[in-house]
Amino acid sequence: MLVSPSLLAADFANLKPDLEMINNSDADYLHIDVMDGVFVPNISFGFPLIEAVKKVCQKPLDVHLMIVEPQKWVTQIRDSGAYIMNVHLEACLHLDRTVHLIHEAGMKAGVTLNPATPVSLLEDIIDQVDLILLMSVNPGFGAQRFIDNTLRKVKELRSLIKTSNSRALIEVDGGINEYTGKLLAQAGADILVSGSFIFNSSNPLERISSLKALS
Repeated sequence: MLVSPSLLAADFANLKPDLEMINNSDADYLHIDVMDGVFVPNISFGFPLIEAVKKVCQKPLDVHLMIVEPQKWVTQIRDSGAYIMNVHLEACLHLDRTVHLIHEAGMKAGVTLNPATPVSLLEDIIDQVDLILLMSVNPGFGAQRFIDNTLRKVKELRSLIKTSNSRALIEVDGGINEYTGKLLAQAGADILVSGSFIFNSSNPLERISSLKALS
């Protein structure tokens, strides 16, 4: 299992130790949620923080844009150090164009679905993206309860990927712990995003390793 700890749950007043912990962990990515207070009812952080994080973090940055019109910021996201640029299907009027812009900028392209958005809407884009992120909570805030219907969506998405000969990875974000992570692994998920479960622990390195070991 690939693991992408969520920066949203880190200690913003003292980020460097948390980033150094990530560097020394089994994590595969660092997940960064960018919120604009419009697409989601919260505001997180922007390009200066991502750039500062990139200077310390040795893991690839998995940048999840919870914003309107994400296509306007492709160059800035790339220049801030992102490896993956993840946009919401619900926020993109011209999703195909946005995915191409992300690839042309040299990043991996991800598409995110909110909990109530059906997997079937991905049929015409699934073979062009590198990653699909399924939200297992409503986006905008951390420490929410896992939505059980996500397991069905992971299985449905795994079937769509197989029938489309897509290479897209399945990422899941929200309410992830060892229990929900195990269920998601069995359903076919490839990447787990986890915030509170990792950063609120007395042993975050162990928590990351426990998720990494799921199969």
